[in-house]
Amino acid sequence: QVQLVESGGGLVNPGGTLRLSCAASGFTFSYYPMRWYRQAPGRERELVAAISPSGIGTTYTDSMKGRVTISRDNGKNTVYLQMNTLEPEDTAVYYCKTVIRSNAYWGQGTQVTVSS
Repeated sequence: QVQLVESGGGLVNPGGTLRLSCAASGFTFSYYPMRWYRQAPGRERELVAAISPSGIGTTYTDSMKGRVTISRDNGKNTVYLQMNTLEPEDTAVYYCKTVIRSNAYWGQGTQVTVSS
């Protein structure tokens, strides 16, 4: 079955960096776009970044553009989110997602907390 497992979250100081990973299994990873979302307390889940199956095409939400980079390694079935210059407002649970034949699959999420 499809599984997405995020890792790499944690507590970081403002201005710090984190790299999140999402390991995928149960489907042909290289065929599908992948997305990172986040959900802060009391707020709706929002799209952060997306990447095409080949990795060539990427898109970013305006609030994080210039501070995040999405990438993927199709040989490792893993998608990454490099986050730089983190701000307290980036505190959220970060999720990866894929859609396969109209079915959405989510990971369990990884907590990112930006605080001094």
